Amino acid sequence: MIEEPEQLVRAAQRGDTLAMHDLLDQLTPYVGRICAPIALSNGPDATQEALVAVFTSLGTLEEPAALFGWVRAIAIRAAIRVAKQHERQTAADLAELPARGDPQLAVDIRDTLARLSPDHRALLVLRDLEGLDEREAAALLAVPAGTAKSRLHRARASFRKAWAS
Repeated sequence: MIEEPEQLVRAAQRGDTLAMHDLLDQLTPYVGRICAPIALSNGPDATQEALVAVFTSLGTLEEPAALFGWVRAIAIRAAIRVAKQHERQTAADLAELPARGDPQLAVDIRDTLARLSPDHRALLVLRDLEGLDEREAAALLAVPAGTAKSRLHRARASFRKAWAS
């Protein structure tokens, strides 16, 4: 049984449907972690769209070692597209801030993220959750590095303002 993603990619590109199935099973949690904070309640839809794009485009991946970066780019684009299609502004009641480690904190953060645009959420996810630098985030979002840096500044300011309100 093939376990390594690179081997699965090569086998799937040769038409091995079991390898494709195993590869998508391995990628699903990763794609979901990227899509959920950007597309919010539409995260599962974005995840599904991203996985369909991976499935249909896997033949174009020239270097199997670049799989996760390639999938990340697809997931970010799918999440932004889905979020923009279903954009909703949801107000949150943040009268009492929960203590660190409180499950309510995650809900409050999600509510605060919901107030931001999909582009701002994407930058926050790429920089603060995925740990990419401005150039890497800019490349994934197909914007100049300076634009990504200024949007990130505005995204963080908007998050702080929404959190405080």
